[in-house]
Amino acid sequence: MANKKSEMIKIKLVRSLIGTSDKQRKVVRGLGLTKKDQVVEHAASATIMGMVNKVSHLVEVVK
Repeated sequence: MANKKSEMIKIKLVRSLIGTSDKQRKVVRGLGLTKKDQVVEHAASATIMGMVNKVSHLVEVVK
């Protein structure tokens, strides 16, 4: 199998988790984000993009 380099995206937590539901907190934690303005890098898979879509009002994708 050939090594296919997947596109990497950076995800930044731009809003606080105060007042959010427990499900939203778990999704943000699953992305590896714990503090406001923290940036993590993930492969742009369907799973990660679905998680970003669930909490799109709390995170932004940084290029």
